[in-house]
Amino acid sequence: MLKGTNVLISENKHRAGGGNVKQHAAADNGPRVILHLDMNAFYCSVHEAEEPGKYKNKPTAVGGDAEQRRGVIVTCSYAARAKGVRTGMTVREALKTCPELILIKTDFKLYRSYSERFMAIARQYTPLVQQMSIDECYLDITGSGLFGTPVEIAQTIQRRIQSECALPCSIGIGPNKLLAKMASDMKKPNGLTILRIRDMPRLMWDKPCDVLFGVGKKTAEKLNRLQVKTISQLAAADAEFLRRHFGVMGQWLKDAANGRDYSPVNPEEEASKSIGHMTTLPADVTEKEEAARILLELSDRTGRRLRAQHLVTGTVQITIRKPDMTTIARSRTMEAVTQQTSDIYREALRLLERHWREGDPIRLLGVTLQNLSPAEETAIQLDLFDYEQQPRKDALEAAMDKLRDKFGEKAIHSAGLLPKSGKRVAKAPSEE
Repeated sequence: MLKGTNVLISENKHRAGGGNVKQHAAADNGPRVILHLDMNAFYCSVHEAEEPGKYKNKPTAVGGDAEQRRGVIVTCSYAARAKGVRTGMTVREALKTCPELILIKTDFKLYRSYSERFMAIARQYTPLVQQMSIDECYLDITGSGLFGTPVEIAQTIQRRIQSECALPCSIGIGPNKLLAKMASDMKKPNGLTILRIRDMPRLMWDKPCDVLFGVGKKTAEKLNRLQVKTISQLAAADAEFLRRHFGVMGQWLKDAANGRDYSPVNPEEEASKSIGHMTTLPADVTEKEEAARILLELSDRTGRRLRAQHLVTGTVQITIRKPDMTTIARSRTMEAVTQQTSDIYREALRLLERHWREGDPIRLLGVTLQNLSPAEETAIQLDLFDYEQQPRKDALEAAMDKLRDKFGEKAIHSAGLLPKSGKRVAKAPSEE
C-alpha cells in the first residue's frame, strides 16, 4: 500500500533514452502524482441517481428504440453487463440476451449537468484538472499534500462523488497520466488502483500490446507482424527499430511500454480541436437520399456550433459505421476554410459518394470538422463568381442561428432536411 507521496513520485525520476526536448523539459519540472478519475457506466449511473426507485441495481441501457426494438446500445449498467449485454449490441440482440433490460433515451443536458458537478468536486483538490471527456479527467495532485496522501485524496474524492452526486467512479493513481489511466481501468466499478513504473513487469508485460493505453488495433497488428507481440517485447525493442517503422511514435511506444509518460496535466481550456455530431440510426439506412438528408442535418448542427464558437474549418470528416460495427472514417481538406453549412455538407456528401456504396447498410453517421482556427484571425477566400452573394449567406445563417437560440432546434430548418413526405428526418445526434 502507498504510505506517502514520496513512495509514488520517486519512480518518475527514471528517464527514457531519446524522446524530444519538450517531453524531458516537462519531466524535469519534478516528480508528479497523477489521478485519473473515470466515471462508471456514466449515462446509466446518472439515470439511476435521478430515479433510484426505477433504475437502481437493475439492468439498464442507454440508446436505441425500445418500442421498435431498433438501434444500438450506447452504454449499459453493470447489472446489464452481468447478464451479457454489451455496448454496441443492437437493441434486438440486447433484449434477446436480457429480456428484462430497461432501455432509456439519451439526455445529454442531464449528463452535462452531472459532469459539471463531479468536475467541481475534483477542482477543489487541485487547480491542475484536465477534462478529457464528459465522464473522465486527470488531476495533478503533486502539490496537494495539504489534503493528505495520494490515496487519502483519491478516497475522499471518490466518497464525495458518491455522496453528493450518487455516482460511482474508479480512480487510478500513478506517477504520470499513462499509468494513472491504465490503473483506473483495472478495477470497476468503484475501484482505486495504484500503478507504479516498477509494477509494469509484473502486471503488464505479459499482456498483448493493444492492452497498452494509446496503442490501437492497427498499431498492435503491425507490431505483431514485426514479432513484437507483448508489452515486454515492446519495452525491450530497439528504439531505432521502432522509429524506423513508426516514425516519431516509435519512441513513445517504447517509453509507454516501460511506463514512462512526460505529458503534463493541462488545465487550460484550449480551443476546440474538432467539432462533430454523430447519430446512431433507429434502422439501417441503405438509400443515398436518406443518408444525404441525415448528413445535411449533421452538417447543419456542426456548422452552427462552429459559428457559435467564432471558428472556421479547413477539413471535413465523415464517419460511417455498419451494423457489424465496422467503422470507416474519411476526411478531406478544402482549398479554403469556411463557416458555411452548405460548404460542409457539400464536402461531406462528396466523401459519402466516394467511400460508400448505395445499398450497404449504415447504422451510424457522423460529421466532424477539423483543422479549426479563429474566424477573426483567418482570411476566408471568397469565390470569384459568388462573392457578392456571400454577405447574404452569412446574414441568412446568422438569422437562422438566432431563431434556433430563441425558439429551439426545431424552429427552422433547411428545406433539404425535409423528405418527400414533408416531415423532417427524426434524428438525435450526440456531441463529440
